[in-house]
Amino acid sequence: MAHHKSALKRIKTSEQARLVNRRYVKSMRKIIKEVLAAETKEQATPLLNKSISVLDRLAIKGIIHKNKAANQKSRLTKFVNALN
Repeated sequence: MAHHKSALKRIKTSEQARLVNRRYVKSMRKIIKEVLAAETKEQATPLLNKSISVLDRLAIKGIIHKNKAANQKSRLTKFVNALN
């Protein structure tokens, strides 16, 4: 257990941040699954735009790495372009 007041505060704040970050990552996974579940290009395009926005926001906030966001956007765009 921590012995300093600042260390105790750090434990509390990092736990709060962990829970918030977990919620963001969960929403990211959900929107990615929605894009991958789309069956037509018309259905997938607005979802792709939404997912790109979410990924960019998470990368800016530092919740995910910018390269991970770029890889996900590339993968989803490739998937949507391959749809009929």
